[in-house]
Amino acid sequence: MENDDSGSGRDVRAIDFFRGFLKEPKQVGSVIPSSRFLERRIVSAAGLEQAKLVVELGPGTGGTTRAFLERLGNNARLLTIEMSADFVSLLDRIGDDRLVNHNGSAEHLPAILAEHGLGAPDAVISGIPFSAIPESVGGRIAESIRDSLAPGGRFVAYQFRGDVADRTSPVMGSPHVSTEFLNIPPMRVYCWQKS
Repeated sequence: MENDDSGSGRDVRAIDFFRGFLKEPKQVGSVIPSSRFLERRIVSAAGLEQAKLVVELGPGTGGTTRAFLERLGNNARLLTIEMSADFVSLLDRIGDDRLVNHNGSAEHLPAILAEHGLGAPDAVISGIPFSAIPESVGGRIAESIRDSLAPGGRFVAYQFRGDVADRTSPVMGSPHVSTEFLNIPPMRVYCWQKS
């Protein structure tokens, strides 16, 4: 299903990711993409193999997007929301019928879901660098996620700082937190479940 003509694997994505970081450093949380170990931890925390609709916030060049598509069922959908138009162009090259890419802000998640005719997601996964966005924006993103998730749905965020927990815990309660040390830098994975 996947038809990736964006280059030859992880090395090309790393170059694209670094270029994106240099162009828009406040929108990119790291200078290198996520490791396979981190990707596996996120997939497990989000329960992707059972999910029918997943939203990825801040997918960057699509390394995690590809990993998520590998684990999603044939009838599942993956909506990405990315602020960088350059990164959206790279995501469009993935060429998977289950993938919908949207250039915009996660603050508007309910409206974006409606625009694409999608219902409540089973999981929302975020690579957005909450430490680099205003506190008020982070709070609105957390509220939009809570309001959009299906009952029992999960919000999973991977960060190396705790700002996402500061913004989301008042809205969704205390998260389960684990750390993936086989990533540069080591990354915390936060998971909330909607009651």
